[in-house]
Amino acid sequence: MGEFLGNFIAGYEEVLRFVAECVVYSLELVGILIIVIGSIKALLQVFTRIKKKKPLNVMISLGKSLSLALEFKMGAEIINTVIVRDLKELGILAIVIIIRALLAILIHWEIKMGIEDDENEKRVN
Repeated sequence: MGEFLGNFIAGYEEVLRFVAECVVYSLELVGILIIVIGSIKALLQVFTRIKKKKPLNVMISLGKSLSLALEFKMGAEIINTVIVRDLKELGILAIVIIIRALLAILIHWEIKMGIEDDENEKRVN
């Protein structure tokens, strides 16, 4: 019975590791795609605004894309904690999560400031 349970747990850990790695890579890919698509969209906005001679304020749309991508990437890091095996890996993972969280806060703050600036400009005009 003990050997069966040991084999079951080992098999379960392998399945869990496989599923977690698949989900992590999928979330990372979604985050990368969001960054690429958001960057292309912002670049197209720059070109159309230059062509129409409008102000070049595309920071808000790019910031929203980066923020969303960062959320997916942080989700991947959180799931990655399932497959961490030692304290050194966990420490590195914690640092990565903290850095990404700080970036997310900074991007949200910049978006908020950009929206407030746009609203102030509309009030003045």
